[in-house]
Amino acid sequence: MKLTTIFRRSHLFPLVIGPVDGILTVLTLSAGRMMASGGPQIDLLFAVRIALAASLSGGFVYFIAEYSRLRGQLIDAERHLSLSSPGRFAASRLGTAVLLDSFRGAAISAVAGSLGAMLPLAIGTLFAGRQWLTLVIAIAALGALGAMVAQAVRGRPLTWALALMATGALLTALGIVLNVT
Repeated sequence: MKLTTIFRRSHLFPLVIGPVDGILTVLTLSAGRMMASGGPQIDLLFAVRIALAASLSGGFVYFIAEYSRLRGQLIDAERHLSLSSPGRFAASRLGTAVLLDSFRGAAISAVAGSLGAMLPLAIGTLFAGRQWLTLVIAIAALGALGAMVAQAVRGRPLTWALALMATGALLTALGIVLNVT
């Protein structure tokens, strides 16, 4: 079943960017903790805290980026139509629609990001002593997301999967070096 048959195409971007951002945040923030020998274990409270941080920051960034992009499109449309007073579209129902669409996308992205961050960490709580499996699961999840995106945009699933997995591996290495948590 195609991803676009389950969700509207306009929701595809926040549905993808949310979990990808959540998983990459988990890899960056918690890889050092997971790989530390004798260090603190991943527990459910830690997983919830990281998932909340990932979803709130990701949702906010999504809103700012989407709202500014859509407002810019309104400004471009005004310019192309040679309207005499700038800002009329943004002050109209179109401006309200842009604001609501941005909030909707941010909410979808935040929820999806929370789930994306929570899944590998929650599974990792089951592997006490072998928390490196959490990193493997998170990177594999990125590969699966990449393959799904490729299907939706008629891309090459292997290329997309490998690109996201390589990004995950790179941020895991960075997370181990930084050892933030």
